[in-house]
Amino acid sequence: MEFIYEAERIYTKGASGGMAAEVTFHQRTDGAMSIDHTYVSPELRGQGAAGKLMAAAAQRFRQQGKKAVPVCSYAVAWFQDHPEEADLLK
Repeated sequence: MEFIYEAERIYTKGASGGMAAEVTFHQRTDGAMSIDHTYVSPELRGQGAAGKLMAAAAQRFRQQGKKAVPVCSYAVAWFQDHPEEADLLK
């Protein structure tokens, strides 16, 4: 799965060339990144795409020295399931 990185989202395209999965985040006034949306199309569901996107976002935040504030339900659950990433939480 190849990810495309933009300033406020990471995503991948599906076989048809359209967006197949994404995680979006926005910088808050305190400098932390608010993770507000995850999406996985039916063609990628059950393949771990959302988890891979979250791992990519965590890696990016770590490289940039940013903290994360999970807002969407998947991001909240992902951080609960990955306590090794807890140092990223604001």
